[in-house]
Amino acid sequence: MSIKVVPTAAVLGAEIAGVDLSRPLDDATFAAIERAYDEYGVIFFRGQSITPAQHVAFTRRFGEIEFNIFGERWSVPGNPEIVVLSNITEGGRPTGVRRAGENWHSDMIYSPRPPRATMLHAIEVPELHGLTLGDTAFANAAAAYEALPDSMKRCIEGLKGVFDFTGRKRGEAPDPATVQRYPPVEHPIVRTHSRTGVRCLYINRDDCTKIVGLPHDEAEALIVALSDHVIKPEFLYRHRWRRGDIVMWDNCTVQHKAIIDYDLPQRRLMHRLTIAGTVPK
Repeated sequence: MSIKVVPTAAVLGAEIAGVDLSRPLDDATFAAIERAYDEYGVIFFRGQSITPAQHVAFTRRFGEIEFNIFGERWSVPGNPEIVVLSNITEGGRPTGVRRAGENWHSDMIYSPRPPRATMLHAIEVPELHGLTLGDTAFANAAAAYEALPDSMKRCIEGLKGVFDFTGRKRGEAPDPATVQRYPPVEHPIVRTHSRTGVRCLYINRDDCTKIVGLPHDEAEALIVALSDHVIKPEFLYRHRWRRGDIVMWDNCTVQHKAIIDYDLPQRRLMHRLTIAGTVPK
């Protein structure tokens, strides 16, 4: 395959052109794709027509697949690794996770070993009179860290955040099983990428509930300031989906947010896979 890497005009993201993911990839082509992923944080492939099994096979090239909690209820028959994201109903019942990721976050940051990557395949993309809806916004948390004043970098060096899936910021009482599965964990708020050594801000408003060793008010102010800094316009890329897109992002250096600006009869159907990662350092 004649692969071409086309960076977006933003501070992250690149299109991988000239690749047909329904066909086996030779080692050199895959290595080029993985290098682009490490460099740009978000990569995407247009116009892909693949089966769920081919989607799983491509994902496995990057490492072990992480089974997601949503997959226990919403998965593709025969491929339990794939989580279905969908607003479509059948017989009055939902067919997938209807609303997910509406706030800025890094996937499963609240787990002891968050996933390396997330990959989405667009099966159906919502449109309204020719206008594409349901974009996904991405933020470059590595560029955000590099842009911090040196005094702030010194202030946050070595600090750890407490990340709590069931914490106060979600606004609802969690079920006991979820509490048991995801107890609070501590991660460095300045994380080093395990493959590239790049440093990034690893913090967000919803899941980071405390900073170890800081008083509540001081910790809250720091969480808000750093979380808002990551999502400044100069660090963003907004992906406009097309049917057949496959988008993959790095859950260490990139945060993301789903833009929920659609509803039925506009239909959205995505297949999601996550790749296991390492303990943040």
